[in-house]
Amino acid sequence: MRVLTTLPQEDLRKVPDAARRAETAGFDGLITQENRNDPFLSLGVAAVATQKIGLATAVAIAFPRSPMVMANAAWDLQIASRGRFALGLGPQIRAHNEKRFSVPWFTPISRLREYVDALRAIWTAWEKGERLRFEGRHYTFTLMTPNFVPPSLGLPKVPITLAAVGPKALRLAGQVADGVVLHPFSTRRYHEDVIMPHLREGLAESGRELDHFEISGGGFIATGPDEAAVARMFEWVRARVGFYGSTPAYWPVLEVHGLGDLGRKLNDLSKQGKWTEMTSSISDDVVRLFAAVGTHREIAQAIERRFAGLSDAVFASVNSAVPSDLPADVIADIHRIPTRFKAFKTAW
Repeated sequence: MRVLTTLPQEDLRKVPDAARRAETAGFDGLITQENRNDPFLSLGVAAVATQKIGLATAVAIAFPRSPMVMANAAWDLQIASRGRFALGLGPQIRAHNEKRFSVPWFTPISRLREYVDALRAIWTAWEKGERLRFEGRHYTFTLMTPNFVPPSLGLPKVPITLAAVGPKALRLAGQVADGVVLHPFSTRRYHEDVIMPHLREGLAESGRELDHFEISGGGFIATGPDEAAVARMFEWVRARVGFYGSTPAYWPVLEVHGLGDLGRKLNDLSKQGKWTEMTSSISDDVVRLFAAVGTHREIAQAIERRFAGLSDAVFASVNSAVPSDLPADVIADIHRIPTRFKAFKTAW
């Protein structure tokens, strides 16, 4: 099982040391998110500060950027890292697209499918020197003069992973992507009963197997060197579960456990601005549905119980505000958990 951790995106000056520490500790990948900060800049700094650790967006928001703009950013990071970059994409929700990014929202699944196809068409034209002619329903790319073609170093094709929560997005990931980035608001039962069947359906339609499709995330990890540190992380997860559980889009996860009324209660409290009450509404048992919990000495076994057979990679930290400090021996223990995933198919 691969172990991923976040970069300190809030200040690029912190990135080189943080990236090198993660690489030395044995982490497999450094990820960025598109919350408060740009997801690409810190990866560029990390790419030239490290030698072997993987780099990925988890995730960059697709629709505010043209596929051409996204293709350039990913290409540059693949070159800077000498082939260690994976592009994680997500559509976000309607409100964020329209009110945060000021871009239109329509047919997200159809657009995201075409977005992935367009990216690969652009990269292939650059790599092979072919004429760019992509004409879709939502995107058209037919102009690419030699002056605008970035040079290639003969590196592997950038893998594309998709964030997915609902059935349509999960099937799409299985159909067109190289992997899926799961939301941390997930439980083992939801993963088994809902996520995996839809992913397998999409993979079957594209004639592919799980050994070249990476499933990452799908839950929280609450750990630390001692019980006090675990308790602090446990409370952080409790707050996140309360926050996410208030959103109707995530209620199917709760419904699997007969907790639909909890979601509706959280939604009412959120409308009243009662954030403390939202957190206190989440019991310890509910927190444990969503998280692997234990001290550093215990966490590998807890991760195996929670994620084994389902996820190929876990996020040791889920927010740059809560960086992971997993010791190297703990990371090595997590590495021993077997997974189906072997490698991305990145040949041109």
